[in-house]
Amino acid sequence: MRKRICILGSTGSIGTQALDVIEQHSDLYEAYVLTAYNNADLIIEQARKYNPEAVVIANEKNYDKVKDALSALPIKVYAGAKALCDMVQDQNVDIVLASMVGFAGLEPTIAAIKAKKIIALANKETLVVAGGLITKLANEYKVPILPVDSEHSAIFQCLEPGNRIDKILLTCSGGPFRKFNNEQLKTVTKADALAHPTWNMGAKITIDSATLMNKGFEVIEAKWLFGVKPEQIQVVVHPQSVIHSAVQFEDGAVKAQLGVPDMRLPIQYAFSYPKRLTLNGDRLDLFKMQSLTFEEPDTKRFPCLALAYEALRQGGNMPCIVNAANEIVNRAFIEDKIPYTRISEIIEKTMQNVAFNTEDTLDNYLATDKEARAFAASLL
Repeated sequence: MRKRICILGSTGSIGTQALDVIEQHSDLYEAYVLTAYNNADLIIEQARKYNPEAVVIANEKNYDKVKDALSALPIKVYAGAKALCDMVQDQNVDIVLASMVGFAGLEPTIAAIKAKKIIALANKETLVVAGGLITKLANEYKVPILPVDSEHSAIFQCLEPGNRIDKILLTCSGGPFRKFNNEQLKTVTKADALAHPTWNMGAKITIDSATLMNKGFEVIEAKWLFGVKPEQIQVVVHPQSVIHSAVQFEDGAVKAQLGVPDMRLPIQYAFSYPKRLTLNGDRLDLFKMQSLTFEEPDTKRFPCLALAYEALRQGGNMPCIVNAANEIVNRAFIEDKIPYTRISEIIEKTMQNVAFNTEDTLDNYLATDKEARAFAASLL
């Protein structure tokens, strides 16, 4: 029987590649629910092609457009944030791919965990904002959280049952500004930031990669996924993006996962775990690799990485504060409202001014997110 998959964010980079995986293995998987926030045209196209049981458009303004376009098909159409939470709890859903971008993915993921669905997690903000709560709920409801980020999937694939991790080596391409000095960074544009050297991602994540905040979020995510301390997570700049991450064990042995930069692999592995399936596409050819290089990240030029580590060390709602501020400044930079160098400045000031607490509840994170967004927006 085919596994029915609910894709939270089917129109994004991860969602569209997940549909490629489902199409290749249509005997094993079914796109049962497709959701999008605002991209009505693409979700209509996807629904016509994959014929899901239901479609959710989170932006209710687009409901009539989607409903009318799919009226001739036996597809249920819903709208709004509540519908996202309702659909992940559908009794026929087997796997929920959480690939929405940002804080918006938190509540649907919690609803899916409480409904005891397998979670294929691509929305890193869920663990950044509420890692303790998510981990607690996953243990309580005995729900597996399978990482989809290429780095965390690589770490997951390197684990050895019964052998403890000494260190995680979290690789990083360095982004488009890896060789820029401080003076050059003052004048970079969003077009420069969106030109990622190795990965094809959505705008939000690509900007976060340019600031290294994306890597900072992955550090926080790794802490919760693998139960390690901040000092056990080492970021390694690896421009070729061949080694997707590695694990060092207590005896000093290092195990790494290598491959071409193709997000379909970690998506498919999360769907098929513990089995591996055939995947069409390029293969890594070591004979074409002239060199693999490694560098330490420069947190003076890229302070967002240091801010993420600091938020992780403080714990409580501090990572939630960082995430909220980052979402505000990320959007502001894309909209040409602030220069690149203001991104880290506004995040740091928000960390210093929004109330810190250690209450590990959804209500607290919702309140913190609202307060931090408002403060960061006031600094634009």
